[in-house]
Amino acid sequence: MKLLLLGGTVFLGRHIVESALERGHEVTLFNRGQHNPDLFPNVEKLHGDRNGNLSAFAGRQWDAVIDTSGYVPRIVRASAEALHNSVKHYTFISSISVFAQFDTIGLTEDAPTATLEDETVEGVTNETYGALKALCEQVVEQVMPGHALIVRPGLIVGPDDPTDRFTYWPVRTARGGEMLAPGRPDQQTQFIDVRDLAAWIVRMIEARKTGVYNATGPDYMLTWGQFLEGCRSVANRDTDLVWVGNTFAADLMEKEVANFQPWAPEEYAGMRSVNCQKAYSEGLTFRPLAETIRDTLTWKNASPTGKELRSGLAPEQEEQLLREWKK
Repeated sequence: MKLLLLGGTVFLGRHIVESALERGHEVTLFNRGQHNPDLFPNVEKLHGDRNGNLSAFAGRQWDAVIDTSGYVPRIVRASAEALHNSVKHYTFISSISVFAQFDTIGLTEDAPTATLEDETVEGVTNETYGALKALCEQVVEQVMPGHALIVRPGLIVGPDDPTDRFTYWPVRTARGGEMLAPGRPDQQTQFIDVRDLAAWIVRMIEARKTGVYNATGPDYMLTWGQFLEGCRSVANRDTDLVWVGNTFAADLMEKEVANFQPWAPEEYAGMRSVNCQKAYSEGLTFRPLAETIRDTLTWKNASPTGKELRSGLAPEQEEQLLREWKK
């Protein structure tokens, strides 16, 4: 198949490209050329800007497009309309953040989505992100009716993750000592290895699947305690987990003192227990947890930013918070 990726050089996009190439597909990238421009030297690269310069699409044909970089409905509409006669299938990467409420366990694809009072708002913030993604979904469905695949991942994790939200935990566990563990060990958690998600998306496109799919995992009940124990096992360290409970951890998250994802407070229990049976029935599978933890830790240790973490707690910050908790 001839595939066009809008983006394709950062995290999920680059893993979709790798999966597509492994399966023998012809790939074209469209982006501004600002991130990892040296990636995929043998892949065709079209440069432009989704916000006003789509001329590179003129006169071209692809079997399918994968939109990994759509956040604003107006811009997504422009891309979809420009490609309407150039592609037969449109995959839009959305998010489970589209849901209106997260106090319900087992949210399915037909649960209500978030809305904006002013739908002309284009600023992407924590407050608008989910509703904007929901509007983007609607735009794609309107422009490509019957030919759109909407994928709603949860937290995407693994090698090349630029956020370090998942990466913090294997790295921190490997450091040893007393480690602040938010919430309770019996709380459910969900995330998906970027490589599993990318491979599944490519297979879904090959099969011309359409519709909306929640896409996170694993396909069994994974608790926060099991995840952190998995990190300890992979790191082979006797890290002492100090469970600080929901109230203390949630207060730190609310004040933006720390980001503890993929853990989430009780009022967001629905965010870590999304129903993905529809995707599982279409072949979404997961590698062993230990493999994701190990590969993420190996990648981070070998990366130029191996000693830097964009999420979690700095050592001195963690020590201070543990002292406060013990008081």
